[in-house]
Amino acid sequence: MRLLHTADWHLGRTLEGRSRQDEQESVMDEICRIADEEQVDAVLMAGDVFDTVNPPAISESLFYETAERIAKGGKRPFLIIAGNHDSPDRLQASRPLAGRQGITIIGRPTPDPVRVPVERTGETLIAGCVPYPSESRLNECLSAMNEESAIQEAYNDRLNMLFSEHAGKFTPGSVNVLMTHVFTSGGKESESERPVQVGGAYTVYPSSFPEEAQYVALGHLHRPQTIERSPVPTRYAGSPLAYSFSEAGNKKSVTIIDVQPGKKAQVKEIPLVSGRPLVRWRAENGLDEVHRWLDEGRDGDAWIDLEIQLDHALNMHEIQELRKADPYIVGIRPIYQAGGPDLQDQARTHLPIDQLFIRFYKEQTRGAEPEPELVRLFLQLLQDNEAEEEAAAGRDRHETD
Repeated sequence: MRLLHTADWHLGRTLEGRSRQDEQESVMDEICRIADEEQVDAVLMAGDVFDTVNPPAISESLFYETAERIAKGGKRPFLIIAGNHDSPDRLQASRPLAGRQGITIIGRPTPDPVRVPVERTGETLIAGCVPYPSESRLNECLSAMNEESAIQEAYNDRLNMLFSEHAGKFTPGSVNVLMTHVFTSGGKESESERPVQVGGAYTVYPSSFPEEAQYVALGHLHRPQTIERSPVPTRYAGSPLAYSFSEAGNKKSVTIIDVQPGKKAQVKEIPLVSGRPLVRWRAENGLDEVHRWLDEGRDGDAWIDLEIQLDHALNMHEIQELRKADPYIVGIRPIYQAGGPDLQDQARTHLPIDQLFIRFYKEQTRGAEPEPELVRLFLQLLQDNEAEEEAAAGRDRHETD
């Protein structure tokens, strides 16, 4: 039996407010093609289909179209679990229709695995599917404990029990896998996961994964990686696109698993090539160096995070010229050689108010990107406040007269 493991699609996610819809469409098409070319028997999607619990309609459409292509009219089983970014109820609302297409969607943790017949091999796939097991979704009150270490142990013990429940229903004559969306100790995170809890008290020890599983398919961390201390082959498939500049240079992939009942799983990566790369430029010789790179066409197909060493504050004209020269420059951060804080404060005053808000939001949330709707709401509140102040000033002048 041949399985494809993918995760963390985050459909609808933007980069500093820039749409990535075309990249997401491209990588979904690439995953579908790989599934066909590799003659995959079943596909495992380990959570975070969407980036928010209320995704845009265009992202939902992309998901439904991709799921239909992967499932091939019910000929190829497609198993999906909810991640921490997904709404379990919204994700599985289409379950009655999806089931007719061979698509299984699990929104909340249950004690029973999914049994799927695989037509080509005549074998049965038993998949223990455990969606993101938050405290509320586990329906327990672990946070009543005061000590983080106690919460950690209780959480890990509860998941150990849940995984064991699933493993207890594995059989020797079937292919047995576990799929879940968790943070595992030893996993390497990136900034694109930091707006949500990835570790701390809600961490699973690799030893908690059941030895009866032939493969553990993980979602949550965006860097493709193998968890070495697990008793069975255990991998994060990673996100199909880089979603933060901390992932610059990371190679994205899907994981292919070849496995037979009672035999050790064989695992390989298939690289993904869709989407614009994310790169960081560090211009130590000021604006002239940046313009030279732009003239040379350096990283012409990439999203760019730009840091420039300067001895003067960037003005609005210089910022606009850079963005006009390359619309894929996402961030511009001046590093001042002299003058320090005064020049940095001066530079901030030249930024548009929406960019100042985005900077403030990222500083307060350790790198989280505000949604475009939040930025628009902030600007609207500013306009409303200015209108109120003008109206109040007008009333004061009238009363004075």
